[in-house]
Amino acid sequence: MTNNSTIETNQNDQKDVSLWYTAKKRAGFKWSLLCYLVINLFFTALWFFGDQGNFWPIWCMLGWGIGLAFQYFKAYHKTGIFSAEKEYEKLHGR
Repeated sequence: MTNNSTIETNQNDQKDVSLWYTAKKRAGFKWSLLCYLVINLFFTALWFFGDQGNFWPIWCMLGWGIGLAFQYFKAYHKTGIFSAEKEYEKLHGR
């Protein structure tokens, strides 16, 4: 038979694992954002000091930006609009 402190410890361990996972996702997003800014600033400088024809760095910014947006939503908004967890909470009355 388990006591309440064992159950609470297990729940706290699960919360800590969940928090650690979320923290890693958010830190990863911040590093990705920093890389995005530095690399795209470099590409813009290449364009500016180059021939200045069509603004070609926009394609890098848009493509990478879409991926970065997905990473942001995954890191900061775990439950999306199609989340089973949200639907469960609605049905459960929270």
